[in-house]
Amino acid sequence: MDLLTELFARHGLLTVALAVLLGQIGAPLPSTPVLLLAGVEAGGRSGFAWQAFVVATLSAQVANGLWFWAGRRLGRRVLATLCRISISPDSCVRQNEASFARRGVLTLVIAKFVPGLSILAPPLAGTLGMRTGHFMAWNLVGSALWTGSAIAVGRLFHTQIDAVLQALSQLGGAALVLAGALLLAYLAWRLWRRAQVSRELKRFDRLGPAEALALLDGQGEVLFVDVRAHTPGVSLGSRIPGARHLDLGALRQEALADWPPGAELITYCACPNDASAARAALWLRQQGRRVRVLRGGIDAWTQAGLHVETV
Repeated sequence: MDLLTELFARHGLLTVALAVLLGQIGAPLPSTPVLLLAGVEAGGRSGFAWQAFVVATLSAQVANGLWFWAGRRLGRRVLATLCRISISPDSCVRQNEASFARRGVLTLVIAKFVPGLSILAPPLAGTLGMRTGHFMAWNLVGSALWTGSAIAVGRLFHTQIDAVLQALSQLGGAALVLAGALLLAYLAWRLWRRAQVSRELKRFDRLGPAEALALLDGQGEVLFVDVRAHTPGVSLGSRIPGARHLDLGALRQEALADWPPGAELITYCACPNDASAARAALWLRQQGRRVRVLRGGIDAWTQAGLHVETV
């Protein structure tokens, strides 16, 4: 703690720039606490608050712009990679797509205040085809709001934060041990929940694209169900011909009113482990429907060279 305080006092703006840049890129660095320290430092240095605000906002904009470009160029492969290394990969893409579906561009304004959404929002915006100027403008608003509020809180409560830093310095190694124990307990709980969810999702039969196509060409009635979150005004790109859309954020029995009652349903998504498709299948089974999951989702279907329709 003393080392961080000393480093900040000597190289405050550089520390702010690097912490925000690396934090927004995805490195496990405490960028928000650094912004709070910038607010504390501003109490004794005239003009430092505005300098830190500009530096932090521009650093966030650069990092987010890189992720936006990656999403535009590489599409959902970026999202899948980021979600696989997250603590909750099974719901990662779905939750972030749902946020864009509900809030649209306002997601970029609140993203940095929501754990997990901060890293995913820029590449998801690129993947969904948001215009570059539109993204940069709204992301700038979100970055400025986040950095400004953190620095302002640090400035407002600089006395209390100083007291906490002094207390932690006195505890020395005990403070690190306590923080490490709490972190490990949190990770253990999340991993346990992840294992529970994985067991639940594996209960469903999964069909490969060729098996699903054969079922479609058979005698029975088959209906594909697309459970990807849909953002108003942004195209999903393509879907399996004739697929119905099911909104996981608003599951209601009424949504199935015009669906063929005897059809076998095959759910699909574009997410790690087919998690969203399996969750939809669980709900549909509870409604008394016959349902299976398309293994690999829409990506596996298109990679197999099967027909899709533009939406």
